[in-house]
Amino acid sequence: MDGPAKKIFVAATRQNDGKTIVSLGLLRAFFNRFSNVGYIKPVGQQFQLIDGEEIDKDVVLMKEVYKLSGNLKDMSPIAVPRGFTENYVMNPDKDVLQRKVRDAYGRVAQGKDIVVLEGTGHAGVGSVFDMSNAEVARLLGASVILVSCGGIGRPIDEIMLNKSMFDAKGVKVLGAIINKVQPEKYDKVAPVVRRGLANQGVEVLGVIPYNEILSDPTMQELLDDTGGTLLSGKDFLDNTVSRIVVGAMPPHEVLDYLGRGTLLITPGNREDIILAAMSGSLTGVTQKFCVAGIFLTCGITPHKNVMHLINELSIPIIQVKEDTFALASRIDNLIVKIRPSAVKKIQAIESLVEQYVDVQKILDLLKS
Repeated sequence: MDGPAKKIFVAATRQNDGKTIVSLGLLRAFFNRFSNVGYIKPVGQQFQLIDGEEIDKDVVLMKEVYKLSGNLKDMSPIAVPRGFTENYVMNPDKDVLQRKVRDAYGRVAQGKDIVVLEGTGHAGVGSVFDMSNAEVARLLGASVILVSCGGIGRPIDEIMLNKSMFDAKGVKVLGAIINKVQPEKYDKVAPVVRRGLANQGVEVLGVIPYNEILSDPTMQELLDDTGGTLLSGKDFLDNTVSRIVVGAMPPHEVLDYLGRGTLLITPGNREDIILAAMSGSLTGVTQKFCVAGIFLTCGITPHKNVMHLINELSIPIIQVKEDTFALASRIDNLIVKIRPSAVKKIQAIESLVEQYVDVQKILDLLKS
C-alpha cells in the first residue's frame, strides 16, 4: 500500500434507505480490487454485547461475512445505550468521544488500502452528543457517498438537504446512490434522477433496483427477533416471507390466502387451520397451498397427534406466547437487519452493487 488508506463514508438521507446494504456491497467490490480493506462504524445505535463490549450489529455482520482483521471494539468505538444521550447533554465532553473515534480509526486503517466508514441515519444524527455523521466525516477526513431511496423528487430534495450539512462542515460529497427503485419504473427513474442531481452539481454513482429478497425477512430472522421456540423445520429457516396471513377464519377460506412466501400466524389450538396449511407441504403436489412457515401463538401446543405430523414437516413452525394479533403487528413493524447467515441476501447485495454502482468512478473521484 502506498500512503494512507482511502476513506469512504457511507451516509443516508433517512433510516432504512439501504446504507448497510451499500456498505456491504462496496466492501465486496473493494476486496475484489484491493488486498487490504477495512471497515468501521464510528457511532452505532443498535448493538449487542460481545465479551462485555457493546458492538454495533452492522459491525458484527461485516466482520463475520468478510473475515475482517482487527478488533471488534475498534470497528465500533461508540455505542449509544439507553441513557447515553441524556448523560451527555448534562455532562458534555466532545474531546473524549472524538479521541475515541480518531484512535479507533487509526488502528482500523493501519495497513489498509481503503476503509469503508458507515454512518448512522441522516447527516445530522448524533448532533445531540456532538458526533453527527457530518462531524465524524470531518473529523476523519473522509469523503461521503449519500444513499437515498428510489424516486425522483424525494431523493433529490433529501440528498440536497443532507449535502448542505456536510458542505457546512467542509466535507466533500463524492456523489449519491439511489436505492430501491421499482424495476418497472427503473428505465424512467434512472435517467431523470441522474439529470436532476447533475443539475444540482451532484454525481450519481449508482441507481439500484429494488429486490424483494432484501426486504423480505427469513424465518430465521423472525425466529431471532421474536424469541420464539422452534418446533420443526430447522433446515428450512432460510425460507423468505413476503406476506402475513392471520388464521382466524374457517380452514377452507385460509387456503385461499396461502401460497409461496406466506407466513401463517394462528393460535396453537386452531388445529383445523394448522392441518389445512400443512396439507400443501405434506402432499408435495402443488405450491398453491404451501407456506414459508407457521407461527403458533398464545403459548398453546397442538395435540400430540398433530405434533407428530408437525415434526415430519419441511417448513419451520415456531411457537410464541404472544396473542395472534399482537405478534402479527410486531412482525409487520420489524425492520429486519441483514444477518451473517443470510447467504442468499448477501450474494444478492454483492451482485446488485457490482452491477449497478460505478465502483471505478468512486475510486477515480477519491484520487481527484
